Amino acid sequence: MGERLVGESALEGLSRRQVLYGGGLAAAVVALDALQRQASVPVRVGGAAPGAKPGDVQFDIAAFVPPARTVEGVEVRFGPVHTVFATATLSRTPTAADQRLLRDALGTIEHRYPFSPTGVFTFLAYGLPYFRRLPGGLDGPLVAAHLPRLAQDPGRYVLEEAVPGPTDVSPANPGVTKDRFEVPVAIEDNDLLFTFRSDRAGNIRDVLGWLGGSGRLAGRPEPSPAFDGLLRFTSSRVMFQQRGLPRKVADANGLVYAFMVNPDSPMWMGFADQQVDASAPAARVTFHGAAPATAAAGDYFDNGSVQHLSHVIMDLQQFYDVDDHGTPGDDAGYTERVQYMFRSTPPPSAGYRDQYTNGGGPAFLANTFEGTDDALRNARGLGTPDGEHRLGHISTLQRSSRDRSGRPLHLRMDGPGFDTMDVPDGSAQPKLQFTAFVPSADFFATMRRNQASVDLATANAVAPHERGLERFLTATRRQNFLVPPRRHRAFPLIEHV
Repeated sequence: MGERLVGESALEGLSRRQVLYGGGLAAAVVALDALQRQASVPVRVGGAAPGAKPGDVQFDIAAFVPPARTVEGVEVRFGPVHTVFATATLSRTPTAADQRLLRDALGTIEHRYPFSPTGVFTFLAYGLPYFRRLPGGLDGPLVAAHLPRLAQDPGRYVLEEAVPGPTDVSPANPGVTKDRFEVPVAIEDNDLLFTFRSDRAGNIRDVLGWLGGSGRLAGRPEPSPAFDGLLRFTSSRVMFQQRGLPRKVADANGLVYAFMVNPDSPMWMGFADQQVDASAPAARVTFHGAAPATAAAGDYFDNGSVQHLSHVIMDLQQFYDVDDHGTPGDDAGYTERVQYMFRSTPPPSAGYRDQYTNGGGPAFLANTFEGTDDALRNARGLGTPDGEHRLGHISTLQRSSRDRSGRPLHLRMDGPGFDTMDVPDGSAQPKLQFTAFVPSADFFATMRRNQASVDLATANAVAPHERGLERFLTATRRQNFLVPPRRHRAFPLIEHV
């Protein structure tokens, strides 16, 4: 989140030292405080598997979240309600003492807050700037000996910098514009990415305060890590994920399209994004578990992965097609919106008689796989209503997000946000806080190109307003990170310096 947020009185209770030392964390504290008034703490049935302990894949929390359940005939699984992404830069190359300090700090967090939805899940990832700090940089013997390389192109690492997507506002995409949020995408250069997840906003707030210098953790005195100026937090972004929470936030903030946001949906656009069969198991997206594998078992980064993080402003007034008074337009109906999200061959649901109120149709729909050529058929108008040439978000994504048997090849962990970060007029707007774990940066770049499907749109004369979700989304920040195995999550490779 940016430097300004609605409700800055929520900063009361943070010490001056915290705000100065961890200024990049202050925005998350504000947002978490606001969300606590709208969200509820879920009663989770099942809990962690007996004897479950954190594994070597940092982001694998499957054993700690209750099993999937069926909602409206769709198998779904909900992660923690609150997530904070906190980016940071380093003032120098860490030392072995810094590595021990960070390892101990992470251990302290998990000692006070269990690795569970009721405690705090903590993941760490590292950007290219971190690896450039190591002796010899990216081309030096240390990095070259350990960082996995692409199986199909050994001259390239699995970790490469993010690039503007084909429909991002960027000098790389002359002619790409957005109706409301004309913000060029920035490729960030952070050293670290911290991800904190919990059902309890207060737990994350407490951890952020401790890292920011509060000297207290879980209600007891605990000296904050003495990083001595090593870390500077550059941003913090809050994501929330709970059935009905986007509608509550929309109502509370008087958003003109609030009456159209499905009150049962965990996502802003009214469709659930938590289908079990839409994401790969964590092990499948690691360097060792992906096909083809880029690391052997026992390699330094074997159970690591690439984590893409992007910040996206959502133009929901355009998506719901309402004017400034909330009057629906020609494209406001559920049958239009469901095709933007999924596909048109055929649309997965016709919705209800009232196409507008409370979403106009069901929020939980099966994320079915119709083949890697499904988007091509949509673009050509084969089997679409009235033969329209149209692209749907899911159909284009599935050009490369699944293998030919339909198995997902990436693990998504995205959700709604609501803040002022990067919004030109400083207003709070709905956001998509997007992160995904993938086997390589190249895999994500290909998937993002396919999601936009500019090639199919151009070749098949798909009108701009029929191209999925692209016109409603403005990505303002992107960066790729490497998530090391848990055993190396504290400043990887420093022990070899």
